[in-house]
Amino acid sequence: MSSSPGLALPDQTPGATRVDLGGSHVLLTGGTGFVGQAILERLLSSHPGTTVTLLIRPKAGTSAEGRLRHLLKKPVFSSWREAVGPEGVEKALAERLRVIESGLGDLPDLPGDLDVVIHSASTVSFDPPIDQAFETNVGGAVGLYEALRKTGTDPHVVHVSTAYVGGIRKGVFPEASLGHTVDWRVERAAAGDARARVEAASRQPETLRTFLAQGRAAHGKTGPQAVAAAAEEARVAWVKARLVDYGRTRAETLGWTDVYTLTKAFAERAAEELWAEAGHRLSVVRPAIVESAHRHPYPGWIDGFKVADPLIMSYARGLLPEFPGVPDSVLDVIPVDYVVNVILAVAANPVEAGSPQYFHASSGGSNPFSILRMFENLKAFFTANPLPRDEHSSIEAPHWNFPGVRKVEGAIRTANRVNDVREAVLTRLPSTLRTRTALAGVQTRRADLESLQSLTDLYRHYVQSEIIFDDRRTRALHAGLPAGSPADIGFDVTDVDWEAYFQEVHFPSITAMTRAFSVRPAASAAVADTRALPRRDDVVAVFDLEGTVLDSNIVEQYLWVRSAGFRKAAWPGEVASLLTSLPRYLRAEGRDRGEFIRTFSRRYEGMPVARLSGVVRSRGYADTVLRHTLPDALARLAEHRAAGHRTVLVTGSIDTLTTPLAHLFDDVVASTMHQRSGVYTGYLAQPPLVDEARAAWLRQYAQANDIDLSGSYGYGDSFADLAWLEMVGHPNAVNPDSNLAREALRRRWSIRDWTRSGPHGRSGTSTTSGTSSTTAKGDGGRV
Repeated sequence: MSSSPGLALPDQTPGATRVDLGGSHVLLTGGTGFVGQAILERLLSSHPGTTVTLLIRPKAGTSAEGRLRHLLKKPVFSSWREAVGPEGVEKALAERLRVIESGLGDLPDLPGDLDVVIHSASTVSFDPPIDQAFETNVGGAVGLYEALRKTGTDPHVVHVSTAYVGGIRKGVFPEASLGHTVDWRVERAAAGDARARVEAASRQPETLRTFLAQGRAAHGKTGPQAVAAAAEEARVAWVKARLVDYGRTRAETLGWTDVYTLTKAFAERAAEELWAEAGHRLSVVRPAIVESAHRHPYPGWIDGFKVADPLIMSYARGLLPEFPGVPDSVLDVIPVDYVVNVILAVAANPVEAGSPQYFHASSGGSNPFSILRMFENLKAFFTANPLPRDEHSSIEAPHWNFPGVRKVEGAIRTANRVNDVREAVLTRLPSTLRTRTALAGVQTRRADLESLQSLTDLYRHYVQSEIIFDDRRTRALHAGLPAGSPADIGFDVTDVDWEAYFQEVHFPSITAMTRAFSVRPAASAAVADTRALPRRDDVVAVFDLEGTVLDSNIVEQYLWVRSAGFRKAAWPGEVASLLTSLPRYLRAEGRDRGEFIRTFSRRYEGMPVARLSGVVRSRGYADTVLRHTLPDALARLAEHRAAGHRTVLVTGSIDTLTTPLAHLFDDVVASTMHQRSGVYTGYLAQPPLVDEARAAWLRQYAQANDIDLSGSYGYGDSFADLAWLEMVGHPNAVNPDSNLAREALRRRWSIRDWTRSGPHGRSGTSTTSGTSSTTAKGDGGRV
């Protein structure tokens, strides 16, 4: 086989490659990860004389031993399980497999009889916060080598790195030690300090005021605790974003693509200094982009999405209308079974002490596959096998023209601006099923654009790469395999037909993981609407009044009172006064629901208590209330009562005004007006029960009445209802305002469109946030 172009070094001379690990005691890190699972499976199935010790941390109440047992039930081990049977699995657990319950951060004493160590543990993210990346990739390696040195033994260490440790470069990258002079210890210390610096900066008054302003803008109407929670959430997100930026920027200033490749490079240097230079045996294996198996344990085996798969599936879903890659750039993909075969062949052929060797598990040098060929394969496969858009149509595979990264990023910015304008318009339109559906589309579009921007940022250097990984030492290792060796232990990438691999193996494998979730049936919400409510006497159904049970608001109720109980001559002046005050009421409502109720209640100053009571009990007022009561609310209320549920009407309105509806509910909780000598003073007797105050009341009500809130129901229309709606197991957003609609969509709550047309009209529709959805009245129309 000829040398890769541009290399001065001669081809490696193949020698006899050993393939048997015999009775070796192998320590494996990262055994629960993608590559680690495949290594463990090979050790169990093809190296029966080995003993394997795994480092496994307990997780979510499951012991390390429990996690190992769960691991062995995964598909990668299916052929081995079938071959040895249940007794063989138990025998392996008892005799061949050992577990050290620990991560790499603080290792206990390691066994003193290790022959081989395969270090494959690392972070799986390209863009983690800088301190996390250093702690996992560099700190983990340092912890391992220091623990190994304490044993006083000399196992052969196979350090699994990445082919991209060479950084941002062009041309051929040799199988050799990295040539950089960066002090990894200094960088590790700085990365650790970055967390403290950023955390401190996030707590500065001027920064905190920014987070508070964001919290008030988003949750001001929900209550002070919601504002505080949102502000803290914004602070935590800011800290993470800053630390991610620290890592990305520091990596680029040092010549690496991202903090992942930077820390993997530093981990290699740590291995060289702490292990090889101390007179021990070290081999470094550098895989390229690891994807699904070519042959073993079966074609297409993969454990979740890997590096290239988010790009592939984003294309399939129509989210990549263009691509920022260079068409002639090499997409260096390597099947996972080839990587494992390289690792185990290297493990079985230890190098001399103090003279580390490097092996590239890659394809670009021997069997290159360009970005253009990848696109052609994507286009062909997803044209023939499109993902469904819905029950009636499929997603069309996009066509790429490769306009370059600047044009792609410019198109993303333009699309974001258009989407922002569309959302601003929709949130000001009246509440209809059509506008809510459109708002759901805007939110989906925003998520798609964010995903596209994220993919562009993360993969920019990988899809424009002009680097070729020299793999001649790896090829020589393969050439030395004994004659007659099984094909599935080899790793000659020139055997891979890329078109067949992608079309027949990889694309079908990852598509199968996605296809079941690509269509969410629109009928799911209707099922929830028609299914009988479970009979229970320990749950409550809480209904808000305005906008939920009544198609009205507090202002309209006041007008009903004035029109039903006062002389007509006063009517024009009352309407004029109300119109004059309306801007003030709208401002109060925009700031805080409680403030609006207090402000508007002043209009009742001087009204005799008996007179208001008489008006409310009059036929005129009662008939008006009943005309504005939503039929779907009454129907749902009847369903709850028939199921034995306790029913409660909760409102910030005056208790007297709820009289015509009181008989429909078990309890009515409303505001009361302060009175003096039988006359209303215009002040409330206690704070109105809105936003977080209503949530506190509901918690107390549930405790006092032995109510199971997780099985209870809530119906509200305003973002101010969020605090109490999220307390119940079955929250329902009824004709929601734009902010509540957005939150309901995000949380996949039921969204109900109730109007006066009755249960057989349009108001009978009910949607779930992932299906067809809804947008409500503009926020300013809630008074």
